[in-house]
Amino acid sequence: MNANLPDPTQTVAPTPAIDDQAQRLIAAVNDAMATPTHYRDETPVPAIGNALPVPQPGRPPMSQRATDASALMLSAGLASLPLGAAATGILWASGNADPVVIAVICAAPTTLVLALSRLMKRTRETVQAAPPVIHQHYSGTVVQDQRTVNTTTRGVWAHTRNQLPK
Repeated sequence: MNANLPDPTQTVAPTPAIDDQAQRLIAAVNDAMATPTHYRDETPVPAIGNALPVPQPGRPPMSQRATDASALMLSAGLASLPLGAAATGILWASGNADPVVIAVICAAPTTLVLALSRLMKRTRETVQAAPPVIHQHYSGTVVQDQRTVNTTTRGVWAHTRNQLPK
């Protein structure tokens, strides 16, 4: 036998220091097991009130899309004033200041902008509605599996249960 290894036939009597340390370890494990590791708050969620929103000072409340459209209309209206004033001044100076001609000239840029915006909107809607073109090239036998798998994963040690539809 090797002199460095202890004899397996001999038993070692526990010393009071080792016994005390083992008792403290057992007490710490029992204390940790008694401590709750999760908590679920069962108090009911408060109901949402039915009070009307309070109007704030400034612009009236509206959606982001309506705000953007309003700013665009204000900008276009402000930008068309110098053009309309220049056209009116030229017509008046030339002596052809007929109110109908001035109205047509002032309405033409707005009508053109509205027509172009409708065209762009329709084009964008058409592009978004079209399905994407997918080109797939296969060689050999192809099997397409189109089953849906519903997965639920819960717990600290995650256990996934895949349920195929029936």
